[in-house]
Amino acid sequence: MINVFQPTLGKEELDALGKVFQSNWIGKGKITAQFEKEYAEHIGSSPSRVLSTNCCSEGLFSSMHLLDIKPGDEVIMPTISFVGAGNAVCDNGSKLVLCDVNRRTLNAEAANIEEVITPKTKAILLLHFGGISCDIDEIMALAKDHGLKVIEDAAAGVCSTYKGKALGTFGDMGMWSFDAMKILVCGDGAMLHFNSPELREKAEKWLYFGLETKSGYENSVAQKWWEFDISSFGHRAIMNDLTAAIALEQLKKLPEYMRKRKIVNDFYNKELANIPWLDLPLPIPEGNTSSYYFYHVQIKNGKRDQLAKFLRDNQIYTTYRYYPLHRVKGYGIVGKFPNADYAADNTLCLPMHQSLTEDDLNLISEKIHEFNRLYC
Repeated sequence: MINVFQPTLGKEELDALGKVFQSNWIGKGKITAQFEKEYAEHIGSSPSRVLSTNCCSEGLFSSMHLLDIKPGDEVIMPTISFVGAGNAVCDNGSKLVLCDVNRRTLNAEAANIEEVITPKTKAILLLHFGGISCDIDEIMALAKDHGLKVIEDAAAGVCSTYKGKALGTFGDMGMWSFDAMKILVCGDGAMLHFNSPELREKAEKWLYFGLETKSGYENSVAQKWWEFDISSFGHRAIMNDLTAAIALEQLKKLPEYMRKRKIVNDFYNKELANIPWLDLPLPIPEGNTSSYYFYHVQIKNGKRDQLAKFLRDNQIYTTYRYYPLHRVKGYGIVGKFPNADYAADNTLCLPMHQSLTEDDLNLISEKIHEFNRLYC
């Protein structure tokens, strides 16, 4: 089966793990700190604004506390979003308010967001769909006009930029995911970015039980280093040197991953361009870059599900991300989201990863063209 997503791991990651084993320290330590430092350099920021955590969903949940979003406050997010984002808002006791999206990019636009702003709105939780930027300038201007916090879910945008600046670094808080199906992978893990060192310091305490003082070897001041106090009822949500060691090796490989993923993207653009019932992704706006996490097409003849089954029967796995939250009964949201509904019924994500071979790509193209001949 040709996978829709797939990590790429090798000897370098195994060797890095071996060194951590030899150090006899597998918890959060020097390797994690090194990864935070190098990732901050990667996104053009500072270690004083960057902090690792155990997963991107933890970043979403923690954003509610860190940005002082209270129960009853309204948080706006696009209905095409990751379920973890919706859960984070609802678990906090805040009101989840969904907005529609651009039906081709699947990103929310400022006009979509503005339609649902009320006096109770406290924050906007943006998803950069597939690591392709929303129109940041318009959305940030809207947020400033209404005094709203902005949280960027740039989970898939590890190498994505907007006008030369890394996604995830525009809002009050941003985050990237390193789970097993992302681009830079380490099993599980994530990086958070904050708009101030003070917010980063607050997050560091929150993500380790709310502890006000270091413990054990890290506490070089207190005579009784086993004593402590807390400033919040925080979580324990940290990376460790095992996952960080993998992530450091993956970080080195990102330029090559991007080169290969762009080859896949460009192959699809060329080979599928003349199929009349297929809308390809819109071009990346000039001055922006993509991580090429998704390659999503839209089927205009109503045969999306038939195409997906035909491809799976031919050992090509596809999917649709993300199922609209207004269709999830558990959220209990009623409203009209015509663009999101169109996207949900007609969009398909084709295989996109750096391990796809020329034979894989040729087979995918051949089978889509075969479907065109047989059924369209």
